[in-house]
Amino acid sequence: MSARIYVPIDSGALSLGAEQVARAIRREADARGIAVDIVRNGSRGLFWLEPLVEVVTPQGRVAYGPVQPEDVPGLFDAGFHHGAAHPLCHGLTAQIPFLARQERLTFARVGLTDPLSLDDYLAHGGFEGLKRAIALAPADVVQAVTDSGLRGRGGAAFPTGIKWKTVLDTPAAQKYIACNADEGDSGTFSDRMLMEGDPYCLIEGMTIAGLAVGATQGYIYVRSEYPHAFRTLQAAIGRARAAGWLGASVAGCGRAFELEVRMGAGAYICGEETAMLESLEGKRGVVRAKPPLPAIAGLFGQPTVINNVMSLAAVPLILARGAAFYRDYGLGRSRGTLPFQLAGNLRHTGLVEKAFGVTLRELLEDFGGGSASGRPLRTAQVGGPLGAYVPATQFDVPLDYEQYAAIGAMVGHGGIVAFDDTVDMAKMARHAMAFCVAESCGKCTPCRIGSVRGVEVIDRIIAGEERGRNLALLDSLCDTMLAGSLCAMGGMTPYPVQSALKHFPQDFGIDTAAAA
Repeated sequence: MSARIYVPIDSGALSLGAEQVARAIRREADARGIAVDIVRNGSRGLFWLEPLVEVVTPQGRVAYGPVQPEDVPGLFDAGFHHGAAHPLCHGLTAQIPFLARQERLTFARVGLTDPLSLDDYLAHGGFEGLKRAIALAPADVVQAVTDSGLRGRGGAAFPTGIKWKTVLDTPAAQKYIACNADEGDSGTFSDRMLMEGDPYCLIEGMTIAGLAVGATQGYIYVRSEYPHAFRTLQAAIGRARAAGWLGASVAGCGRAFELEVRMGAGAYICGEETAMLESLEGKRGVVRAKPPLPAIAGLFGQPTVINNVMSLAAVPLILARGAAFYRDYGLGRSRGTLPFQLAGNLRHTGLVEKAFGVTLRELLEDFGGGSASGRPLRTAQVGGPLGAYVPATQFDVPLDYEQYAAIGAMVGHGGIVAFDDTVDMAKMARHAMAFCVAESCGKCTPCRIGSVRGVEVIDRIIAGEERGRNLALLDSLCDTMLAGSLCAMGGMTPYPVQSALKHFPQDFGIDTAAAA
């Protein structure tokens, strides 16, 4: 009987040598005459253990990592293909605390299955949500999504069901589903992991959305830095179409839905929904003025549902298990779970899916293991490069949309980048403005010009030139960008700047004792 061995094919694991490890296992097994069945799975999201190799045993999968090609002969000597002990062994994968304490709903299959195997997907509950949606009236599907409390996971947190209902109620001969997979925030990777590790989940979610609002065509807009995800999605769509899950009659229901993947050209601004629509239409990616809303007049002027990967990937479970099941996770108006992405100065970086209400301290210390440098954590930027810096004194605030807004922060896409006490927050504030200079589409003046002036003003503050006057000027400039920018790019760039000034004034040369 062959030993079944899982080696991830996720691009994060590949960057750490997973392909070479898989080849080394094959060579060593052949040389020893040992029968092995190597399955390429998605990443489990434990990045410090990648490449994480798993071996199937009667007790469950046993984890070994991080495995390098030169470790393979020793692993075979120890009998790892039977789940035997070895210094790289971490016991049963499911019992590793980083995984065991999670609440994986959207990522339930990622790491367990062969991403392109339809049989594997079906064996793990795949397409149950779509089958349920086909049996319901479109308005009932929209109502189920509304009742679940799902809000957009891209950052704006707009109720997904309300967006769908707007498109459903807008008459048009052609409607679209557009998936925003332009995951450009620093420290984020959940979209990529899902597209590479469980692509059928996204395909199923988009198909449900199409049937619910009457759209027959969908597009997945993938950032150019994700070529592996692009290829995986293309292959998965081809297989889903061949099996009848996409096409002129989805699963034989008589209703059509088609899907294409489009690759962006590498602009951060195309993560903004209207800039993405421009790019999908073959134009330069610049933001559109609103109204009209894309739900009324979006792609090619037609009603369009725009959701990000995590929003659409949550939908199959909601239909399969019911709105109440999903809504039972979370707190307040933040329902369900969010895949948090731990990055920066942490011992254990990776993906942690938890219900809303978990605190930053739990994520950084219990899951992240504290700083990799061993020094105290000073702050974490939550929500991407436009998110606020949360100081250690606020690490115990529950992560939900409203409580984070109350402290001047945002949850965003769930990206968390940690910094220890050596970080210079004045330089980080300057970086925020410089990022806007580089990534602004240039359409509106507050963003295009304001960010350039912001870098100049912060440079003068750091140099100690007329500090009081320049601090007042920076404050006024941030107000102008917040109120006058056309989209979140310029409108949110002040968040990291203002939070750095508020919580770490000493880094800007401000005498807090004198100010008091």
